[in-house]
Amino acid sequence: MEYHRTKDLLYVKKILGHKTIQNTLKYIDLEAAIFETVDDQWTARVASDVKEATTLIEAGFDYVTGDYSDGGKIFRKRK
Repeated sequence: MEYHRTKDLLYVKKILGHKTIQNTLKYIDLEAAIFETVDDQWTARVASDVKEATTLIEAGFDYVTGDYSDGGKIFRKRK
């Protein structure tokens, strides 16, 4: 569900506590099967601190929303 919301693979790996990305990819395949995602026009990322948020803004991402229970903030950028 978190990947469906954010589309940020590394963020999902971090919150699930996986040691390898292969473990996380299993969940991503499941998400794709459940939601049959279509390619939209946005790339989304989650920043968990000010440094990550600054990096995203410098890369052209726009702030969308934030302050979830985990403290993450969502940014997006047109593809």
